[in-house]
Amino acid sequence: MGADLVPRPEKLPELTRMHSMTDRVKGSIAEYRNQVILLLSRYVSNGKHTLQPHELKNELERVAELECFAGTQIKDSAFAKILRATQEAVVIPPYIALAVRPRVAEWQYLRVNAFEMTVEELSPSEYLEFKERLKAADDEAPPICSDFATLEIDMEPFNASFPRLTRPSSIGDGVSYLNKHLSSRMFKEAGGLQPLLDFLRTHKCVGETLMLNARIDTLEKLRSNLAKAEEFLGALPADTPVGSVATRLQELGFERGWGDTAGRIKDMVDMLSDLMQAPDADLLEKFLGRIPVIFNVAIMSPHGYFGQANVLGLPDTGGQVVYILDQVKALERDLLHHSKQQGLNFKPQIIVLTRLIPDAHGTSCNQRIEHIDGTQYSKILRVPFKNPKDGSVLRKWVSRFDVWPYMEQFTEDSVHELRAEFGGNPDLIIGNYSDGNLVAVLLAHRLKVTHCTIAHALEKTKYPNSDLNWKELDEKYHFSCQFTADLIAMNHADFIITSTYQEIAGRADAVGQYESHQAYTMPGLYRVVNGIDVFDPKFNIVSPGADADTYYPYFIKEKRLTAFHPEIEELLYGQKEDVRLCRGVLQDRSKPIIFTMARLDKVKNLTGLAEMYGKSARLRKLVNLVIVGGYIDPSLSMDREEVHQINQLHAIIDKYALDKGDMRWIVAQKHRMRNGEMYRYIADTRGAFIQPAFYEAFGLTVVEAMTSGLPTFATCHGGPAEVIKHGVSGYHIDMYRPDEVADLIADFFERCKTDPGEWDGLSKAGLERIYSKFTWEIYAERLMTLSRVYTFWKFVSNLERREARRYIEMFYNLKYRQCVKTVPLAVE
Repeated sequence: MGADLVPRPEKLPELTRMHSMTDRVKGSIAEYRNQVILLLSRYVSNGKHTLQPHELKNELERVAELECFAGTQIKDSAFAKILRATQEAVVIPPYIALAVRPRVAEWQYLRVNAFEMTVEELSPSEYLEFKERLKAADDEAPPICSDFATLEIDMEPFNASFPRLTRPSSIGDGVSYLNKHLSSRMFKEAGGLQPLLDFLRTHKCVGETLMLNARIDTLEKLRSNLAKAEEFLGALPADTPVGSVATRLQELGFERGWGDTAGRIKDMVDMLSDLMQAPDADLLEKFLGRIPVIFNVAIMSPHGYFGQANVLGLPDTGGQVVYILDQVKALERDLLHHSKQQGLNFKPQIIVLTRLIPDAHGTSCNQRIEHIDGTQYSKILRVPFKNPKDGSVLRKWVSRFDVWPYMEQFTEDSVHELRAEFGGNPDLIIGNYSDGNLVAVLLAHRLKVTHCTIAHALEKTKYPNSDLNWKELDEKYHFSCQFTADLIAMNHADFIITSTYQEIAGRADAVGQYESHQAYTMPGLYRVVNGIDVFDPKFNIVSPGADADTYYPYFIKEKRLTAFHPEIEELLYGQKEDVRLCRGVLQDRSKPIIFTMARLDKVKNLTGLAEMYGKSARLRKLVNLVIVGGYIDPSLSMDREEVHQINQLHAIIDKYALDKGDMRWIVAQKHRMRNGEMYRYIADTRGAFIQPAFYEAFGLTVVEAMTSGLPTFATCHGGPAEVIKHGVSGYHIDMYRPDEVADLIADFFERCKTDPGEWDGLSKAGLERIYSKFTWEIYAERLMTLSRVYTFWKFVSNLERREARRYIEMFYNLKYRQCVKTVPLAVE
């Protein structure tokens, strides 16, 4: 034993202080002074401006490659590493301020004087104040009492006492962390189990008491009667129906809701006994997930044309409508199954609240109530927008950017409509997109109901510098209203659902959508120094799937909708052009089709795909291109951005003569079942699906294509990067580098020509990826479990959230309402 001992050194090594980022920059300046001076002078040479990551890196590379600096290693210096981690630089000579993101969701701010070579650390507030000077006139003096001149939004003090994740890898799995916190709290605190008892005693549905009755009013009584119930149930066959045991259990204080058989009831009773003995996070989630607390669900989606037929492709009407309709069907199935398993026969109701549009353009959007196909008890409820000045009903469609003046009255009218349809309050309110999330805030706040937020897309991340340049953009987009509504919704929500990790916290080299709301400024309006914390356990990743009745693999021949084949054949290969239907014809049917289907807007980038294809002679030789989206005739569109994209796509087709045999542009297709068969029809041609967006929050069409068995190439910016494993189940593409994308697609199809197994392998791997993670059954079960856990958390922590809610109320009344006054009302 003694031989294993190591002698103590005569002198212990000294502890060294970890160098701050400021120290590391100073060290690089000292070591590479000439290179740093040249680099910084180049950064400041263009006066006031911002620099993006690629600009910072490119200039660094150019300086490092100069012959006069041969042999030096500035590219490996600490300063170079900091520049590579910088997401934005603000240049106001002689200063350069850096927003550095060394790790996911971790930010530090520095300012360097390019002339004096001094470095200082900045707080988020100081960095944003410096950034605001970009919008100030050169001779504009700073405000007197500047600390009070700008409204600063800071949510951090309200969350200081709440549980918070610490590891980036845990972001998006908030419920697991919350369960650990709750179980620890139950175990450590005196009376820690009392909230669970109180929670179980509160439940009723249609006046019927569930779970526990008045016979159990203390923890001691609960423990005692649980033991009696275990003994009683253990003596019975597991399949004994609940009706045979209900009377005895009621005498012990247990009402319906524990299960439909003696075995399931005993299983839940055992879980509660184990929790009371030794609280455990996984057991707590399983137990809470079984409690019947959600029966009525209200889903908010006001903008666009929300309907089940003839709406897809209309302005502001696309993936969100598909998502919600599929979501409703999956949630209803899960609620019915859960209710039956818990021994109940209540009929769950799901209502999608949207806008009633009198001028419905051939859709059902002028009908107040519409049953949702494929469900038993779910419906669409439509409430009209009303002029806030005279109360008249707005008849025509209005852009999602212009809805803000109508939201309050829409919410007020909807409260009464929803309560009438439900026969009371909903148990869960789910908001969608900015307008739906704001309505969800107002309803949940008023009705004291669990509130879930689903952003789908946060516009601030889609339009670069839209926060800094909000004044220039506000007349067109009204971002002052939208960004304020988004900030209110994400902070009010009890929990937030995202489809991917990137939506929350991005990746190593890109900022997440929610993360971008951590700190930003809208000069002259307000400054956000702590808008949202992506380590908050309210964030959870729950990825959707594709409707299994509509989207399924091309090789399941018995399900194929062959009746649509003549129509699809004409759509794809028809030899006539019609401005109402299509432009261009495909001459060589032996070539596979690469295909995309999306709204025709700037971010979806269908024009970029056409340009890339037009420039690539190699790609044009290998495949045909089919684009489905928008109108061919710009006069038919009501959307200003779509009109611009239509004209741009026509110009690209003319420039490359794409309509002479290689490409076909088809107007947006609104028949969902036929669209599903179109994916499979194109798979029959051994083609592929291309999703060319500059950014995509999730990418439902990507899931639809992969579910159909189509090899898929999709943007690396956003959610598709998590849906697809690059080179395994599909390919990531970066449409900022279109030449590389063209080569990637061409390489794939050249390999397919020599080895048909290449196409089959990618198709099969895509299907395996979908079945493992992206189905509506997985989604619905997870969302309902989250709803029950967060309903319990809301019950436990409601008083503690009061201060934050008051702050949000003030922000809404004093700032959001003022912004809405700047939005003009629609002219009929």
